[in-house]
Amino acid sequence: MKYGKVWFIFVLSLFLFDSASLQAIGHQNQTNRVLVVDQKGNAPFRTVQSAIDAIPANNQQQITIYIKNGVYKEKILLPQNKPHVSFVGENQYKTILTYDDTNASTGSTTNSSSTMIRANDFYAENITFQNTAGRHAGQAVALYVSGDRAVFKQIRVLGYQDTLYATGTGRQYYENCYIEGTVDFIFGSATAVFKRAEIKSLGNGYITAASTTEAQKYGYVFIDSTLKKGTTATQSVYLGRPWRPHSAVTFLHTKMDDHIKAEGWHNWNNRDNERTARYKEYGSTGAGGNAANRVRWSSILTKNEASLITVQAVLGGTDGWNPEKR
Repeated sequence: MKYGKVWFIFVLSLFLFDSASLQAIGHQNQTNRVLVVDQKGNAPFRTVQSAIDAIPANNQQQITIYIKNGVYKEKILLPQNKPHVSFVGENQYKTILTYDDTNASTGSTTNSSSTMIRANDFYAENITFQNTAGRHAGQAVALYVSGDRAVFKQIRVLGYQDTLYATGTGRQYYENCYIEGTVDFIFGSATAVFKRAEIKSLGNGYITAASTTEAQKYGYVFIDSTLKKGTTATQSVYLGRPWRPHSAVTFLHTKMDDHIKAEGWHNWNNRDNERTARYKEYGSTGAGGNAANRVRWSSILTKNEASLITVQAVLGGTDGWNPEKR
């Protein structure tokens, strides 16, 4: 389809959208171009990937892909050479991007990803990212993110083992998000902040498996979040284990249900990790938040130390990036 015809259809389709949809498309007036996806055929694109494919390589213009409600079963890749792209869903519970690949079916955990975001300056809101391979399928990623300055607001990430692969050396920000899983279901090497996140354990296991490098000051930082239990037993879930020796995870002012083990952290059966892993807490509450019996090689921060760990301090970098204003 030629672009002229695509945009003619798009302009006509705007008249069919309600005011809420239009507001979502132009979030904070940052969007210069909009591509609309509707699997029912009432928009220029039926699939998310076809909209991505229509974006020119090395794009420098802000582009929003507005996704109408529906279950989009497709492998999605936003490549590294297509930055400045947003995914905006019509409804976070009804706009679902999903697939069912696994490590076993694709040959690697990375390739199992239902949605893969490699580009910088990505934004998403009101979307569910899902992998439906199932509880016993092994590693099966719902959302893979490796770009720098990635922002996610009001999204859901659903799976079991290895649900969210937050990796690379870039910065990522998750606000008012819901993430669920069983084993190592938030994992990777990114510097990421999770603010007001709901993290739900669907079975015994480990919430995080950070592979932070020694050069990174921070790895995963959870602020004002909640660790909830599904059908998990009391004292059955660890806060994390070190995928790499210098794994860094911090929980600030986080409410924890009683599924969290008293010792908190696991050394991945390697005593050497206890000398290098950087696991910290401050202000944990709830039945699982009593830090008195945490492993001795983790840290309980002072009030002053905790006050210095802010979104801006973790993610600001040399460019002064502030994802909370996005």
